Amino acid sequence: LERVVEETKKMKIGDPLDRSTQHGPQNHLAHLNKLVEYCQIGLKEGARLLLGGDRCTGSGLYMQPTIFCDVQDDMYLAKEESFGPIMVVSKFDAGDVEGVVIRANNTEYGLASGVFTKDVNKALYVAENIEAGTCFMNTYNKTDVAAPFGGFKRSGFGKDLGKEALNEYLKTKTITIEYNV
Repeated sequence: LERVVEETKKMKIGDPLDRSTQHGPQNHLAHLNKLVEYCQIGLKEGARLLLGGDRCTGSGLYMQPTIFCDVQDDMYLAKEESFGPIMVVSKFDAGDVEGVVIRANNTEYGLASGVFTKDVNKALYVAENIEAGTCFMNTYNKTDVAAPFGGFKRSGFGKDLGKEALNEYLKTKTITIEYNV
């Protein structure tokens, strides 16, 4: 966790049109306020805040990259999607990959997931069995415009990016006709 915190501190927050920016502003003040409330609920429920947890100082709708640990499965942080720069970390028993997948799938949401391990077989098992539209392995939030992006369950319908995104602009229709000559 120390390494994750140190790397997260290096993130460049700023103008989303600047290619060196790693995190831009939230799209609406109401959403930024909801993220701050999300963090406050996490603290009240006993999650431990390692980094961030509030809006950035200065102008703009920027949220600090935030990391919580000691998050229990029944906590608000574990059950709700923030749609913000908030990472929640929960403990699990080493070697209990099946249990981790079951816990991760015990949610209404499934936009993206991540697994960090040196064991490729474990990473592939998680990627195949987790109910999320994207699974990052040993990285997070690195996307390619050629790869489809979208969630499962209540995390969205359809895909952005990739050729699958074109389906969102199509109306597929089947017409069956019987014609007697």
